[in-house]
Amino acid sequence: MERRHWVLALLVLLSIITFLDRLCIAAAGPLMQDELKIPPEKWGLVLGAFVLAYGLFEIPTGVMGDRFGHRSTLTRIVLWWSGFTMLTGTMSSFMPLVIVRFLFGAGEAGAYPNMAGVISRWFPVGERARAQGFVWGASRAGGALAPLVVVPVQSAFGWRAAFYVFGAIGLVWCAVWWTWYRDANAPLATSTESHPATPWRELFSSRQMWLIVAMYGSYAWGSWFYFSWLHTYLVKGRGFTSGEMAVFAALPFAVGAVSNVIGGYLCDFAVLRLGQRLGGTILGSTCLTAGALLLIVTSFTKDKNVAVILLTLGFGVMDLMLPSAWAICLDIGGKHAGAVSGAMNSSGQFGGFLCTVLFGFLVGQYNDYDLPLRVIAVMLLIAAALFTRIDPTKPILNTSPLQ
Repeated sequence: MERRHWVLALLVLLSIITFLDRLCIAAAGPLMQDELKIPPEKWGLVLGAFVLAYGLFEIPTGVMGDRFGHRSTLTRIVLWWSGFTMLTGTMSSFMPLVIVRFLFGAGEAGAYPNMAGVISRWFPVGERARAQGFVWGASRAGGALAPLVVVPVQSAFGWRAAFYVFGAIGLVWCAVWWTWYRDANAPLATSTESHPATPWRELFSSRQMWLIVAMYGSYAWGSWFYFSWLHTYLVKGRGFTSGEMAVFAALPFAVGAVSNVIGGYLCDFAVLRLGQRLGGTILGSTCLTAGALLLIVTSFTKDKNVAVILLTLGFGVMDLMLPSAWAICLDIGGKHAGAVSGAMNSSGQFGGFLCTVLFGFLVGQYNDYDLPLRVIAVMLLIAAALFTRIDPTKPILNTSPLQ
């Protein structure tokens, strides 16, 4: 196996760990809410604290990888979030939990932009969407594993133990990455690109950048429902037991894992057959539209088993587009892919924060777990429309402002 494939294998493993740690609190959520006596509107703030901090620190941490290298930056990121994952297990009241989750989000910020930066330096243009597909597919595998691991662990040892276990796994990854990986070995890196200054004025005067930011911020309403509220939705909104939830909450992420890999290949194939402009965007806009329609149907479906099927299909369809979005960042960002993907993902976190908090507010106000799904569907349709306007053939630094 070539060295770049070993690099990808480490990124895939990291992506699994990222979502194990991130979704640990979602899987443990119903039990934590009952034990710590946190109502839905406050639980939305607990979940939203992570997302807000993640968004605030996403761009600067993405830039850190571009400037100072991905070996040290990713090591710092994983050490930080692993520590705060374990600290989450010590919490016993609302406000300290909010603070810890905020600091957890600040530490995890930049993980995926830095992984994207590694890919841009190890994989040529024609293979980047596929590489992104494997990384994002792995994140969904982590999401699928989270409830399957958390529920048995918390049944045997309590919900706190799951946070200790998941945090320790990240520490092991750090040791391997720091020992084995070297930035200088990347075949597509050059000695003159190691510390490029980020041209913020050019980046944020580009219409391309703003389209990407707006698209991903709207799309993230859909993904963050699954990341933050799905497990509680199934238990409190649809009446499943904790054991049933562990299985059914894993299904969308299992399908998403496959969808991301398939989506990477489909994107590369579409670019080859339809050209970079149409091929790079058609999958994204189509999948976001389909995902919105499936959420709307779910919200009006009375049968809880049918609802699980629709939710699973909705997440799987949405995830087909994810490699396209991240590959576009590499195409138009060039040496500044970390900054561009960081800006895109930062916008996604702000969208996720609004979704996470609003979901809890709407449930608290109306005692209806399906009403927020319709709001999320509207945001997905907006994202689909914006996706059609992005042109991956125009690198940001080669386009005139706002064109």
